[in-house]
Amino acid sequence: MIKASGYSSNYQAQSLPVSLSRKACGLYLVLVLLLILPGLTGNTLYAQDTTAIKNKVETNDLKKQHSPHKATIYAMVLPGSGQIYNRKYWKVPIVYAGFATCIYFISTNSKIYRELNDAYQYESVTKKIEYPPIWPNLFHPIPDPPNDWATKGYTEAQLKEGRDEFRRNLEVSYIFTGVWYILTVVDAVVDAHFFDYDISDDLSLQVKPWVPVLGTSTAFGVPSGVNLTLRF
Repeated sequence: MIKASGYSSNYQAQSLPVSLSRKACGLYLVLVLLLILPGLTGNTLYAQDTTAIKNKVETNDLKKQHSPHKATIYAMVLPGSGQIYNRKYWKVPIVYAGFATCIYFISTNSKIYRELNDAYQYESVTKKIEYPPIWPNLFHPIPDPPNDWATKGYTEAQLKEGRDEFRRNLEVSYIFTGVWYILTVVDAVVDAHFFDYDISDDLSLQVKPWVPVLGTSTAFGVPSGVNLTLRF
């Protein structure tokens, strides 16, 4: 936010738009949680369902192994295709919602940055040039303002500060776009590794009391314990 301290009360009421960086961070965080958290809790159940279906349709000899390498290539070439390859169709809208959000903030920050830069150039250069009162400058000695930013009474320092702020926001938007792209690829790779992970009903842990067999020495007392049986 650009402060307007030191100016008249009417002028102080004017301010540049609030930075979009906070909104962007909030939306990016929500999208990351939607993409990552359901996968952490849903991979086990999905793997179990997938294993049950494949056991009914395919034999172990004809079973085709799911390839994380293919999922990586698909996700890198076309975002969302890795999720389709992993049969996580519900993640595709989240992937493209993230990219749509990134494009929105890139477009908005870029537009405001260009406008503020033009207004700053007008205030810092154009208005300081003394045009001679001759044709064609006889009736318009100073060129018209490039946009509304140059007509709202902002000072040269304010426009420069606003321009720099939205340039930083634009750079951050590009960074978030790259991070989101990497996250979509990583998500596809992780899901591909868990795709053939076998979690069947045979996997169980049994806890039973243990008692000694007949003939065990009881000179130091009657031994006892707990027997843990892991079946897989």
